[in-house]
Amino acid sequence: MEEGGKMYGYEITQKVKALTKGELHITEGALYPALHKLEAQGLLDVEVAKVDNRLRKYYKLTEQGKKETVNRLAELEEFIRSMEQLLNPKWRIS
Repeated sequence: MEEGGKMYGYEITQKVKALTKGELHITEGALYPALHKLEAQGLLDVEVAKVDNRLRKYYKLTEQGKKETVNRLAELEEFIRSMEQLLNPKWRIS
């Protein structure tokens, strides 16, 4: 999510695409069920706004969602460190 802000679904897919330089494409079929699940878990707030005579849902992390994001990023960093150790060990058992 944009820092401190809110984003709508298509905007999220484009942000992911830009951040990964086109390597990761998130389809709407994958994104919206995930957003609904995060909302049900209390990790996202949803705000509906009218834009050009259409309703658009904006998603924003709740305080709990922000904490969970920090926790999951820490878990991911630990996983990456573990994988680096497995792939490039500093010592080997002969």
